[in-house]
Amino acid sequence: MDNYGNPYATSSDNYVAEVAERSERVAFIQRTYLHLGAAIIALVILECMLFSMIGSDAILQALAPILRGWGWLVFLGGFMVVSTVADYWARNSTSKGMQYAGLSLYVVAEAVLLLPLLAFANKMDGNIAINAGIITAIVFGGLTAMVFITGTDFSGLGKFLWVGSLAAFAVIAAGFVMGFSLGIFFCGAMVLLASGYILYQTSGVMRHYQTDQHVAASLALFASVALLFWYVLRILIALQND
Repeated sequence: MDNYGNPYATSSDNYVAEVAERSERVAFIQRTYLHLGAAIIALVILECMLFSMIGSDAILQALAPILRGWGWLVFLGGFMVVSTVADYWARNSTSKGMQYAGLSLYVVAEAVLLLPLLAFANKMDGNIAINAGIITAIVFGGLTAMVFITGTDFSGLGKFLWVGSLAAFAVIAAGFVMGFSLGIFFCGAMVLLASGYILYQTSGVMRHYQTDQHVAASLALFASVALLFWYVLRILIALQND
């Protein structure tokens, strides 16, 4: 709190975007979405490089031991640990280098996580991943526009999204233990969950982040977009199989 009693003031004179000066707020939003776009482009470039150097068949063969049984669950657990570290780094208040290291680490981790699913999709039809990307962009754009145009505060979704995420992880774990397929309806539910996270994080860009936290804000949005893409891609793969 500053000398005038502003509860949003910090020692570095950075404010939560919602109460910052209009010029600072607009600049913060621009930086956030520019970084989000850069992260998405970096992810696409990484995936293209990996597939051009290795190929879908080699990727699936290399990851086959991980994809069986408990290996995939351990792989997901490792991704969660890495993503937590990346988010912590991205929120570093003293080092810009650490913030960018966190965002970069998350992009690399997401690229590795997507590898087997993208390899499987490419073996079926090279257009599946492209179509999933287009659908993801349309949904993300629509949800983002809804938040900024209506000004609705979706911060209240946080507790419901947390419960939904725990339930989803429990279902995924049960599927591994009991050996049942999660199916297209579960993927549809996860698309709704990812959409909820996009609404929550987009609303949070204004209300949860200070004007110098654009890297952390872009990472949060990137994580939600990646989650949406993952399950849209799974739905398209399931429909192609049918």
